[in-house]
Order: sequence, then structure tokens, then C-alpha cells
Amino acid sequence: MPISPLAGKPAPRKLLVDPIRLEHEYYQRRPDLENPNEMVSFGTSGHRGSPLRGSFTEAHILAITQAICDYRRSRGYDGPLYMGKDTHAVSGPAQRTALEVLAANKVETIIQKDDGFTPTPVISRAILVYNRNRKEHFADGIVITPSHNPPADGGFKYNPPNGGPADTDVTRWVERRANELLRDGTSIKRVPLAVAIKANTTYQEDFVMPYVEDLKNVIDMDAIRSAGLKLGVDPLGGAAETYWEPIDSVYHLDIHVTNPTIDPTFSFMTVDHDGQIRMRWHVSWASRISMTSLSPTIRTPTGTASLRLPRG
Repeated sequence: MPISPLAGKPAPRKLLVDPIRLEHEYYQRRPDLENPNEMVSFGTSGHRGSPLRGSFTEAHILAITQAICDYRRSRGYDGPLYMGKDTHAVSGPAQRTALEVLAANKVETIIQKDDGFTPTPVISRAILVYNRNRKEHFADGIVITPSHNPPADGGFKYNPPNGGPADTDVTRWVERRANELLRDGTSIKRVPLAVAIKANTTYQEDFVMPYVEDLKNVIDMDAIRSAGLKLGVDPLGGAAETYWEPIDSVYHLDIHVTNPTIDPTFSFMTVDHDGQIRMRWHVSWASRISMTSLSPTIRTPTGTASLRLPRG
């Protein structure tokens, strides 16, 4: 693949996405049901696409969320569903759509309060903590993120009660059912957003402090503090941005967040090798701090979850 002449350089304005246009396309565009590229297709635990390509629209999220509700019922999962989102432009609209379906299906749904962002491992931890030692009424989750994909993309992932990415037997079931619903949406249940937000099954809680306070159980914070390290962290505009200050405050570490900017265009990123803007783990030392230095695991009777703090 040829290297773009823009590689490694600040992104020019012409490359930046228009979040308003993305949201408009998300709500207004209808997928071409004859085009396999515009159907629901699960990769690693979730569906990814873009409103600009007709592969990540409100129609997709309605169908996938209803399929997840149907899957939960088929498996007898009737505990809470923890839902988080990242900072991509269409993650917010997708969360609002999903809430409308979850409320209509009377699924107890827990989201970060104040419309905040939530890294994937935080949802995994919440699921595992709730399910610890349970024999029934299991919790599961949804994470709305396309990970490191370009800013025009969206992603919608399902995490079963083990807290991790859904296995292929689960994703095949959800994908097949979602595509059935995409073709015939008469079985999709939905209520208006205003109703969903106020539903007695929708809860807004703080995910940040329970996660931060649990870090001491898997990381030797005393060793980090006594080492006298000065840590510079660039959250790369990601969902972990609001976690670093509490980590610093609770454990009295010397952490300096170098760039707290949240920008759905990712304008602070340099251009990737192929001329696209995206998040890569190797783009900076700071990103490796967030991925590696804080990457222990917590093991429970119901599974294993990483406590690292990546972008989404």
C-alpha cells in the first residue's frame, strides 16, 4: 500500500469530518437491503460502519438492540444491562436510539450519569462485579465504540455476562436476528427518547469512582507512588479522559494530562499511513501508558476483565 504524503502530518481541514452531517446521515439514511455491505455484520463482538457508507444508521442500531433484547430473553438474562459509549460523533446518537429500544423492552439499563463517556473495561468490570457469585439474574452490557476506527465510523458491541467480547456463537445469533429485523422492523419495540430517559428501568450512575477505587486491588499503587514517577498522559480524545484526574487524586500520583481535548473530528491527530485519521495504539508513548502501564486483570468466578484504560 502506498504511503500517503500526509502521513505523520497534522490533518488538514478537508480531512475532518462534519459531526452535524454524520448525525444527519445517521438518522436519515436508510440502508440498501440488497447491498451486503450495508447489512449488520459483526466482527470482534460488534458491528462497525459509517453513516456515510450506509452501514451504521439508526435502522442498524434499532435492529441490533432489539436483537440483543431477544437474545437476552432466549438466555434468561434478566439482570441489568450496563451501557457505555466513546467519543466518536455517532456514539451519542446510537446510545439514544438504543435506550429507546431497551426501555420499550423493559430492560433495566444503567448508563454513565451526565451523558458521560465510558471506556470498554469499565463496562466489563461492572458486569463482572454484579455477576460475582450469582447463579441467576445475570447482567450484561453494550459498548458503543468502533475502537480506533476513523472519526466517521461508529461501533456497537455486545458484552455477555462473562464481561468480555461476545463469542462467535453469540454474535452470529444477534447478527442473524438483527438482519431479520432490518428487513422487517415490525417486531422492533421503541418508545420516544423522553420516555426512555424517565423510564423506571433507566438508571444513571457514576461508573468512574467505583472503577478507580477498585484499581488498588489489582495494581500496587504504593509502588508506583514510591517510585517517584512523573507520568504524562495523553488520553487521545478518548473515553478515559475523565478517569485520569480521579486516579491521580485518589492515589496521589504525579499525573499530568497533556491534552484533555474531546473532539469528535480527531483534529488533534496526525494523519495515518494511508491518509486516514484514526487512533493507533502506537501513535505516542502516552497511549502506551494508558494501554500497558495500567493493564492488570481482575479474575472472578464469572470471567476475566482487563482494567486498562484505552480510548474507547
